[in-house]
Amino acid sequence: MNVDVAPKPLDILLVEDNPGDMRLTVEALREGKVLCKLHWVEDGVEALDFLYRRGKHVDAARPDLILLDLNLPRMDGREVLQHIKTDAQLRRIPVVILTTSKAEEDILRSYDLYANCYVTKSPVNFDNFIEVIRSIDRFWLALVTLPPKSDE
Repeated sequence: MNVDVAPKPLDILLVEDNPGDMRLTVEALREGKVLCKLHWVEDGVEALDFLYRRGKHVDAARPDLILLDLNLPRMDGREVLQHIKTDAQLRRIPVVILTTSKAEEDILRSYDLYANCYVTKSPVNFDNFIEVIRSIDRFWLALVTLPPKSDE
């Protein structure tokens, strides 16, 4: 007997301070028919509150994937990445750096901090941005086997 089980939507945490880029990400995921629940926080401090389930995020889902901008207010993405990758409960969550920075220093530092990949987004070209999000979807959500959530 075959029983089809509907796939569970993946939880994606988007850490992005630009509301326009957040809307573009939502639209790209929608256009790509990505089965996910997108959670959005605007800075590094709130990202850690979400991940550690503090304050208004006490009931937050453990994300399956994190899309992390580097240039954030209050705490930048490099610091957030360092917290994630040095915490035994969080380090297995794949982190995709999604930023406008093409600086070699940012790329090297991100990989030194164990980012899973580094993707440069074009802030001026809508079609390129949509394609960036679709490529993340195709790779991380369709091809890759993600680790199981350790605390749920």
